[in-house]
Amino acid sequence: MAGCTLGCALIQTDILRHLVERSGQRRSTACAAALNWLAILLISCLRTYASSASKPNILLMMVDDLGLGDVGCYGNDTLRTPNIDQLAKEGVKLTQHIAAAPLCTPSRAAFLTGRYPIRSGMGSSTKQRILYWIGGSGGLPSNETTFARILQQQGYTTALIGKWHQGVNCESHSDHCHHPLNHGFDYFYGMPFTLVNECQVGENPFLNVRVSTKYWLYSQIIALTVLTLLIGKLTGLFLVKWKAIICFALCGFLFFISWFSSYGFVRYWNCILMRNHDISEQPMKPERAASNVLKEAVSFIERNKHGPFLLFVSFLHVHTPLVTTEKFLGKSRHGLYGDNVEEMDWMVGKILDAIDKAGLKNNTFTYFTSDHGGYLEAHKQNVPLGGWNGIYKGGKGMGGWEGGIRVPGIFRWPGVLPADTVIDEPTSLMDIYPTVAHLAAGIMPQDRVIDGRNLMPLLQGKVQHSEHEFMFHYCGLYLHAVRWHQKDSAALWKAHYTTPVFQPEGAGGCYISGICSCFGEDVTHHDPPLLFDLSSDPAEIKPLSPATEPLFDTVISRIERAVQEHHRTLTPVPQQLSGYNNMWKPWLQPCCGTFPFCWCDKEGDSDQKIL
Repeated sequence: MAGCTLGCALIQTDILRHLVERSGQRRSTACAAALNWLAILLISCLRTYASSASKPNILLMMVDDLGLGDVGCYGNDTLRTPNIDQLAKEGVKLTQHIAAAPLCTPSRAAFLTGRYPIRSGMGSSTKQRILYWIGGSGGLPSNETTFARILQQQGYTTALIGKWHQGVNCESHSDHCHHPLNHGFDYFYGMPFTLVNECQVGENPFLNVRVSTKYWLYSQIIALTVLTLLIGKLTGLFLVKWKAIICFALCGFLFFISWFSSYGFVRYWNCILMRNHDISEQPMKPERAASNVLKEAVSFIERNKHGPFLLFVSFLHVHTPLVTTEKFLGKSRHGLYGDNVEEMDWMVGKILDAIDKAGLKNNTFTYFTSDHGGYLEAHKQNVPLGGWNGIYKGGKGMGGWEGGIRVPGIFRWPGVLPADTVIDEPTSLMDIYPTVAHLAAGIMPQDRVIDGRNLMPLLQGKVQHSEHEFMFHYCGLYLHAVRWHQKDSAALWKAHYTTPVFQPEGAGGCYISGICSCFGEDVTHHDPPLLFDLSSDPAEIKPLSPATEPLFDTVISRIERAVQEHHRTLTPVPQQLSGYNNMWKPWLQPCCGTFPFCWCDKEGDSDQKIL
């Protein structure tokens, strides 16, 4: 508006000066012409302003690994989340908000694109269901159109602050093919990866610990074999040539280097902070990450308060190792995890305060969620470090059970969305894509399937039911369950084709392996499928049968037809999480020095305080 007003004023000044210089008979003619032009110009300016004003700022906040039951407004009365609770009181709370995947990389890919991860190649057929390395070649494909790209094309200033975890490079260490700036974001500050235990000095390793343990065992066996051959040669016990010993030792050394150069330096390779394309910390200092993320989010709001803007705050909280500032340590009733949740809630409050102080509350569409359910198996010395998923069975990593995919979903837009409203209809994280595209008057791609649905009619109360009739719940590339929101019926059916085998037997998670698998001996296949009516059994405790449910065969038959129809919409795409794409490649590793000497700190004093 300011730019338009200034331009209009300058032109009006020129016109008036021109009129003053006129005289005689020509003055009235010039006046009339000038007034016509002035009217046209003012109308144009007003239209520009109206168009800009009709597009709200968009603030999206996503937490990492937050359980549905960790939030006060979703039933937790022991953790303090006043800012999130207030957000729900001022807006709309969804009670059946579903992630498209139970792990971060595929869930976030679906959120950004409005499409099931299997469509973009971000599902996995292996046990590696997330991106494991910044220096890998997998990531969100360049031909996928994110909601940030659509809003950028509509004149929005777009930013991602926090976690990305959608890849960085494809063929060289600086091609940035998967980088946020190549996917519609004008500004990026944060981790291209995710917080893991290796980022915190002294923590037990997390990244594929079973593989690295196995490689370490192999290396020890090789070293012991070489030592045995050497002693045998020197003592004359073995008739073996020196050439064979040297060759075997060299192969063993190369094997050790090939795996230890990646797994032995995870903190340097994966735990980095970037500002746009530049690395600002390598390795990062996780104890000041919360301060940096918060400062960047507030600063972006202040710089772009004249809007319109899209700000996606992707919190590093509440993922292990649960790095928490001293201000919040020991303050909750639930140990370190509770401290971390309460710090995250405080950060949410600070971001909302920045919106208020900038006078943007009534013109900002605000959204809060988690990327999937809480991590039940996270622990340290028998102390739980993961979230609580309320009454819902399962958690992070479990593609079918509600606890792994049912997440908070809170919306606020004063004057447009009703306050203190609860909606119990099936919705998806993928719905954010068409919703924000609609708000920005953007055009979604017409050459692909978009699985999300515009939520505005539902949020505003113009319709009473979700547009989702069927929702498909994947674990990697494997379809584990299907939800059927039967039209003109209160029933909400859910069929489980595959469920994880809990370890130990009878437990609520996979505590021995650390996370549940999607296939093989670690799952149970059900034929006929397990069937639940979530409207009467949301905790999925009592499976139905033909003896207890007269409609059993009809429901299963209809769901199976929906699965067949869904499969016909799928097309083959390159698998971004394949073994090759998901392995560390030194030539793709971002490095702020001369590889392999990658370390730098451009963030300033290590003693800076959180805002």
